[in-house]
Amino acid sequence: MEIALADERALLLKEQITLEQAEGRVWGRKLDAFGRVARVAGMLQKPKDADFELLYQEHRYQSFWHVVCRAHYVYERQREFPIAVSGPEVEKVTFAGREYAIVNGRLLLNGVELCREEPEKELFLDSITNAKNGALAGYLQHPANEIPMEYLDELTAKGIVIVPPQTRATAVVRDVLLGILKSVRADRILEDTVTVERVDLYYRPVYAFQYRWKSKNKEAVLEMDGVTGELQTEGKTFQQYMGKLLDPEFLFDVGVDTIDLLVPGGGLAIKLARKGLDVAKKRNA
Repeated sequence: MEIALADERALLLKEQITLEQAEGRVWGRKLDAFGRVARVAGMLQKPKDADFELLYQEHRYQSFWHVVCRAHYVYERQREFPIAVSGPEVEKVTFAGREYAIVNGRLLLNGVELCREEPEKELFLDSITNAKNGALAGYLQHPANEIPMEYLDELTAKGIVIVPPQTRATAVVRDVLLGILKSVRADRILEDTVTVERVDLYYRPVYAFQYRWKSKNKEAVLEMDGVTGELQTEGKTFQQYMGKLLDPEFLFDVGVDTIDLLVPGGGLAIKLARKGLDVAKKRNA
């Protein structure tokens, strides 16, 4: 089996809404942060803006994985093809110069099937919650630029929060491969390849605003997606991640672990070789 692994990439989705624009939009919806009851009460008697204050605002990037894998199997297998004859009186049939006996009213022809399978799997995974989420595919419609991992560290120096992913590349690729590798019933395998076409870590901008309702002595957070403009109530802040640097060896470590899987044609051990940063050399340096 041939295994091809794409270079791992980190991509930054271009913000469509700036932090300043988000702050203005969210201020007009601040009452939504305090729940349905507050919204209904606000319709009856709208509270004054002076009764609210912005305690904290946050510009952060949180990520998701996008992995695409395709397999290509071409193989042959022998098979018997039963053909019903015209009646019970038939004892033998001559076909292409060869005589065949009839078994239980059927003529059995031996042949070879040429088979082709091309399964594929695409995975979108929230790297913080580890939840699969196909809706994340919508972000691929927006522009994104590939960035070096060092640039994310530069963003933290500017006060932007980079939320560290909780899922490594190894685990994501393993999940995709387990879903696409299969054992085929074959007498001869002609082509047997697996291609991991994408191992991409996308970062999307999110803005969080924490408000205090003074007269109610309540606090709440609203979030706005910097790409789609979607507003989320009951949001959260990630102050605890402020300034935390990312470890490239933690994120892109496909080449560190050996992945042993059963593959078509027998029990072959697959080792995914890393293309790019040679973690092993760094460790031995």
